[in-house]
Order: sequence, then C-alpha cells, then structure tokens
Amino acid sequence: MSDLTTIAEVTGAVAAAGGLGYAKARAPRVYWSLVGMPVAIGRFTVTYGSTMDVCGLTVQPSRLRAFMVRNVARRDVQPVPPKVRRVRGTSTGLLVSLRLPAGLEPADVAAASERLRHAWGVHSVHVVEAKPGVIELRMTGYDVLRRVRMPRRIASGELVVPVALREDGSAFVRDYRKIPHALTLGANQSGKSMYQRNLIAGLARLPVGLVGIDCKRGVEQGRFASRLSALATTPDEASALLDALVEEMDSRFCLLSEHQVSDLWELPKAVRPVPLVVLVDEVAELFLTAARKDEERRDRMVMQMIRLGQMARAVGIYLEICGQRFGSDLGKGATTLRAQLTGRVIHRVNDKQTAEMGLGDIAPDAVSAVTTIAPDRPGVAVAGDSSGGWSRIRTPEMSPAEAVAVCREYAHLTPHLPALAPFRPSVPDVVVPGEAPPLVTARPVTE
Repeated sequence: MSDLTTIAEVTGAVAAAGGLGYAKARAPRVYWSLVGMPVAIGRFTVTYGSTMDVCGLTVQPSRLRAFMVRNVARRDVQPVPPKVRRVRGTSTGLLVSLRLPAGLEPADVAAASERLRHAWGVHSVHVVEAKPGVIELRMTGYDVLRRVRMPRRIASGELVVPVALREDGSAFVRDYRKIPHALTLGANQSGKSMYQRNLIAGLARLPVGLVGIDCKRGVEQGRFASRLSALATTPDEASALLDALVEEMDSRFCLLSEHQVSDLWELPKAVRPVPLVVLVDEVAELFLTAARKDEERRDRMVMQMIRLGQMARAVGIYLEICGQRFGSDLGKGATTLRAQLTGRVIHRVNDKQTAEMGLGDIAPDAVSAVTTIAPDRPGVAVAGDSSGGWSRIRTPEMSPAEAVAVCREYAHLTPHLPALAPFRPSVPDVVVPGEAPPLVTARPVTE
C-alpha cells in the first residue's frame, strides 16, 4: 500500500511539474501569477538592501539620521537605499514605488536596470518618474511582446487611441492632443500595415474625420472607404486634396479669430469643427517624380504638408505619415517635414539611414534598438518622441477583415465636410447576410 502511495505522490509531482512547465511556455500569465510573482517578491524583499548597495544606489544618511543611529540605536552608520513605498503585483510583473534620497536621480537607477534585472530574476526593469523624488520600477516577469495581450485598463480621452503594447506591460497610445503629428516607418513584412490597421480601427470609434492619401491606387486604404471623409489614390488627387486641406485649415483659423481663441478645443462645442486625421500611406510616392514636369506638383505637395505640420495642430488637423524608408535623398523638404513630426514609430528597416532619420534626431540611443529587431517578430517597433524617451512596442494582430468590419460598424460617425466632398470615396454596396446596409451614401471621386 505504501508503494502505491509513493508512486501516486511521485506521479502527482511529475504531473504538477509538467503542468507548470506547460504553463510557463504556453500560458506565461498563469505561471507568473502562481509561481513567478511570489518568488520575485520574496527575492526582492530579501535582497533589496544588498542589491541596491552593490549597484551603487545608496547614499550617506542625513546628519539627523546618522546621529540617531549612532546615539539611539547604537549601530554603525550605513548608506541608505531608496525607500520602498509600495510593491504591487500585476498580471505581467511587479510595480515598485521608490522614494529617492537626496543625491540620487532617476537616471542613476535607470543606468543600473540591467543589473537589477539579473539580481531579481525578472525579464526586464524599466524606470519611470512618477513625480519629483518618486520613481516607479516596472518589472516584467516574462516577454510580454512574444504574445501581445493588451491590458484591461487603458488611458482614455477625446483623441486617445491604444495601438500597441509596450515592453513594460503598459499600453502604447496615440494621444493626438499631446503628440499631434507622427512618422511611422518600416520595411515590407515588418508589421507596419498591422500598426496602421490598429490605428484606423481605433480612430474609427472616435468622433473624428479620417482623410486618406494612398497613391498606390488605394490598395491599402480603399477598403476603409466607409469611414473615410476623403481619399486620394493618385498623386494628382493627392495634390488637390492637400490644397483643400490647407483651405480648410485657413477657414478654421478664421473661426478661431472670430471667437478670439488660439486653439480648436477652446471653441464652444456648438461651433467646434470635427478633428481630422490625415493618413498618408506611402510618403515616398509624394516625393518621387518620373518626369521633370511633375516636379512642380511634387514641390507644392511637400510645401502643403509642411504647412499642415507647422500650423494645423491648433485647428485640429493631425498628420500620420507612413513609409518604407525616409531619407534626405527623397528631395527638398524631407527633413523639414520630418522636423514637424513629433511622434516616431520605427519598425524593422532595411538600412541604418532610415533608422537614423526616424530616431537619430530625438533619441540617438534607440537607433541601435531598431537595427536589432528580428525579422521573425513582425509588429515589433521602437517608439520615441521629442522628449528623448523611447520604448519597444508590438502591435496586436488584426486582420484586414476585422479592421474593415470596425469601419463599417462606425460608418455613421463619418462627418460630411463640404470642403472635402469632392474627394469622398464611393462605398461598395456590399450587404452581408445578417448585417444592415452601409450607412454612408456613395459619392464618386471627382477629378
């Protein structure tokens, strides 16, 4: 009987170990919650003081504290580490709030993040400044970018769109009120189109107007016609559409002048125009010309985009520029346009120059991170902004059919803008069984 009991115990232990191994590989969140988090919290609690001391993240205590230690506690005065204010576990890692003593700054802790990661046995450690003197260590227990699952709690707002997952487990969002214009670059099969689909699907749910410029005959953006207020599919149409957008911008500035305000969001809701997001699919098609006669049109388009980038934010017109590569060899105005694009999302690229053009002017340290993105991880990118900060992100999978379905569902939010009416795309009269007919009236594109 005892032998049978022993065999059963061994079998149960083997099954439990196998189950944990399977969970670690196939369900990392479950494994982290059951095993990884308790072990990481225990290791952090036991080794915190010694780890911070070894990593050079301790300072001499204040004179008052040193006096109390020597004369009251009767102990030798030791350097003190940052004070732990809170430790909280999440489904992806740990959040540790630290109060920095005088003499330490967030950059000191960030420089030691790799050593902290190895000391506490976690996948990554990221340092975020919560407020002056207080930082947050965001630890991840496993590679959250291997299988992207967006967090349940995501920041919301009038023009906030969750697009991807950061490597620290938080959501990467496009907040057009904070970062009005952005540049997205990536080679073929890098996940750039997936990023654009997630962005369009998120914008489709918001009360904004979407304007598409896709000079590849609309093969990318034409499928989203039910949610587009305007679409240009050739360079000639793009030139005319950009002229119309500049005229719309001028009319909105007149409206601001009438109400003596300097920003669209200061206008009363009754007269406030709808925000517009201009989506340029392949910016190189607007720069490159095949004949000398097209150079005048090219120069005008580039000038109009630069004008929109410089002034359109105040009137609620935002640019999303996308392309495979971006360099000064595109022609006159390329670097000037880039300077207006605050947000940068760079996927895997084929040449270092594109990575440098995308991030070299705002976050030079991120260039090497772009050039090391593996080809077998589509959707991984490096996101940065003019603050100098950057992080790795990855976009969740979304098929074209799913993005199209979202656009059709929210087609009733498509605003009708008289200035852009000639460019309103025609919507195919496709009726799927069980679905209502399209809510947008088909309008032909005029030359």
